Amino acid sequence: MEDPTTLRRLYGRRTGHKLRDGQAGLVERMLPELSVPATGPIDARALFGDDRPLQVEIGFGKGEHLVGQAAMHPDHGFIGCEPFLDGVVGALMKIDADSVDNVRLHMGDALDVLERLPDASLERVYLLHPDPWPKARHAKRRFMNAGPVDRIARKLKPGGEFRFGTDHPVYVRWAMMIMSQSPDFEWLVDGPQDFLVRPDDWPETRYEQKARTKGHEVWYFRYRRH
Repeated sequence: MEDPTTLRRLYGRRTGHKLRDGQAGLVERMLPELSVPATGPIDARALFGDDRPLQVEIGFGKGEHLVGQAAMHPDHGFIGCEPFLDGVVGALMKIDADSVDNVRLHMGDALDVLERLPDASLERVYLLHPDPWPKARHAKRRFMNAGPVDRIARKLKPGGEFRFGTDHPVYVRWAMMIMSQSPDFEWLVDGPQDFLVRPDDWPETRYEQKARTKGHEVWYFRYRRH
């Protein structure tokens, strides 16, 4: 079955409304310094100058969770991948406001970054509220598919953690099926509270806030790499 590792195509608009002058200035000033190199191997020393632990967020929205995690783990390096300029601007604003210095950004496909990282190099990978592509004929576009999950497994250290969150019932069923078929992960769950209550070290995103406002259930999944 085709999935994002073979399709290698991003859907949706890369840009939204025109940036305000302040936002454009922020992008011009900060993004070149914080961008992941466009080509070549990636590791912690190349990005941060030392061998610190690395974490990756796939599709960071406006950066609330990414920057929140970075603030909680100042000795770790964080790589945020987001194809949409509006999201990158949001993250830059958070980085600037919170004065964190341990985040690097990739405005593009997360798979481009994952494939350039060494195997067994990541402490955590996050996939929070991705586009669910709810129609069956679009299932191959979902990031939660066998190919991307295998890629994540290869890049995580043994004992590393993959976190997934969604408020979409179609996607949650699909994701549970995909993860149950993976031999590389153990679901960290003892009861419903483990996937119905947001962990204390899981900063809330605006997507989650919107979902709660609409009365949607939100699910939180944690998987450990064998």
